Amino acid sequence: MQDDLIERARTWLAEDPDPRTRDELARLVAAASSGEPAAAADLAARFAGTLRFGTAGLRGELGAGPMRMNRSVVIRAAAGLAAYLKAHGAGPDALVVVGYDARHLSADFARDTAAVMTGAGLRAALLPRPLPTPVLAYAIRRLGAVAGVEVTASHNPPRDNGYKVYLGDGSQIVPPADGEIASAIDAVGPLAGVGRPESGWQVLGEEVLDAYLERTDAVLTAGSPRTARIVHTALHGVGTSVVTAAFARAGFPEPVLVAEQAEPDPDFPTVAFPNPEEPGAMDLAFATARREHPDLVIANDPDADRCAVAVPDPDADGGWRMLRGDEVGALLAAHLVERGATGVFAASIVSSSLLGRIAERAGLGHEETLTGFKWIARVEGLRYGYEEALGYCVDPDGVRDKDGVTAALLVAELASALKERGRTLLDLLDDLALAHGLHATDQLSVRVEDLTVIADAMARLRERPPAALAGLAVTSAEDLSAGSAALPPTDGLRYRLDGARVIVRPSGTEPKLKCYLEVVVPVGSAAALPAARAEAARLLAGIKKDLAAAAGI
Repeated sequence: MQDDLIERARTWLAEDPDPRTRDELARLVAAASSGEPAAAADLAARFAGTLRFGTAGLRGELGAGPMRMNRSVVIRAAAGLAAYLKAHGAGPDALVVVGYDARHLSADFARDTAAVMTGAGLRAALLPRPLPTPVLAYAIRRLGAVAGVEVTASHNPPRDNGYKVYLGDGSQIVPPADGEIASAIDAVGPLAGVGRPESGWQVLGEEVLDAYLERTDAVLTAGSPRTARIVHTALHGVGTSVVTAAFARAGFPEPVLVAEQAEPDPDFPTVAFPNPEEPGAMDLAFATARREHPDLVIANDPDADRCAVAVPDPDADGGWRMLRGDEVGALLAAHLVERGATGVFAASIVSSSLLGRIAERAGLGHEETLTGFKWIARVEGLRYGYEEALGYCVDPDGVRDKDGVTAALLVAELASALKERGRTLLDLLDDLALAHGLHATDQLSVRVEDLTVIADAMARLRERPPAALAGLAVTSAEDLSAGSAALPPTDGLRYRLDGARVIVRPSGTEPKLKCYLEVVVPVGSAAALPAARAEAARLLAGIKKDLAAAAGI
C-alpha cells in the first residue's frame, strides 16, 4: 500500500509543471519513504482522491497532489472544460473569458487556463488584472463568450484557492453540466498531451471594466439622492478600486477606506478569515467608522461578489451593528418595490421568508431555490435575487450572479433617500416588522477538521428527527435529498415549526455544517417591537441549543 502511494506520488511529480509544488512533493515523498509517519499521513491525504467539482467548480487548499489546488489540477480542469465545450459544439470562434483575484497563484492558474483553451483550439481572453468576480460574470455576456472561469476562493482562508466555472448565459454551472465536466476532467490523460502554447490568447484592456462600471449606473434611479457617506473595506481583496470608481461615477461622496485592508494582500494579515461575517473581520472598519462618523460601513469579501452592511446603533457594542444578510436582502427588496420594480424576486431556501411576504404584498412573483446563485440566477423573469450569505443580484440583465459592487451602490442610494427624510435603515427594518411580522434569523455553523463529523450529524438527524425545538413543535420534517416538484435533490433537512423554520445542510464550499434558523413573531405596534425582539432572541437561542443536542455537535 505504501509502495503504491509512493509510486503514484512519483508519477504525479514527474509531470508537475510547477517547480514550487515539485519541490514540496519531492520533500514529502523523501520523508514518507524514510518512514516518517506524519509525512506518510500527509502524502496519503493528498492522494486520497481528486478535488471534485462542488459549488460551480473547484475549491481547496494550495499544495502538491490531486487533493490540493495547484497548476496540475488546474490544467486538468481546464482541459476537461475545453473538452466539454467542444463536445457541446464550441468551435474555433468560441470564446472563454478568464478572470482572477489576488490570491496566491491566481494569476498563474488564470494563465494556464487561457493557454489550455488556446491549445484546445478555442479563443481565450484574460481580464486585464485581478478584478471582482462580477466583472467576469458581466464580461461573459458582454463579449458573447461560451464560458467563463474565475480563479478565486472567495472568502476562504489564505491557504485556499478555487476555480469557478460559468457557461455562456453568465450563470454558474449546475447539474448536469458539472458532472459532465467532472467526467471530462477524469478522462484527461497525461499532462504532456495537453497543449499549452506560450501565447495566442488575448489580454483584455480596461474597456471591459469601463463597460461594467458604466452598467453599474443602471441600478440607480436617475436624480436620486447620493449623499450617504460610507467607510469601505475590501478585506485585502480586489474591491477597492472598482467600488471607489463606481461611487465616483454615481456622484456619491468619496468612500473613506480602511487603509490597513484597502490593498490586495493574499495573506490577509489583519483577519483570521477574510469574511465579513466572521468574528473580528470588521474590527478595523468599525474603528475607522468611530473616527469618521459615516452613515454606513460597507465591506466586500476578497473577490467583491458579496456585500456586508453595518449601521450606527447606540445600543450595539461599539456603536455599530452589522446587519444580517437577510436584513439587507429585505431592505433592498423594499427599496426596489418603492421604485416600482417588476418581475420575480427570488431567494434560496435558507434565506428569510420575509422576501416572499414583501413580494406578495407588492403583487410580484416570488421563487425559492436551492442554495447558491447558480440556482437563483436561473429563475425565469428574475428582477432581484439574494442569499443570506451577503449575496445580492440587483441587476440580473447585467450580472447574472451576486455582485457586491452594485449592491453597495443600491444600499447607499437607499440610505441617502432615507437620510433626506430623517430616517435610517433601522427605521425601515422596523416598518417591515410592523407590516409583515418580525422575521429574525440566525445560524448555527460548525467548522470541522474531520468531515465525518458532518456526515454523522446528518445521519443522526435523519434517524432521529427532533419532535420540538425551543418548545415549538416540529410540524414537518423534510429530507431534501429526496427532491420535490419545486426543488432538485440536495443534501439537506428542513424542519417547519409553529412560527419557525430550520434548515440543516453541509456547506458546499467549506468544511462546515450549517444550520439556518428563522422565527417569525407577530408585532402589533411600534411599542411592541422591543418585546418581540426579545422573544425572537429567546427562541433562536433555544432552537440553537436544542438543535445542537439533536445533531450531536
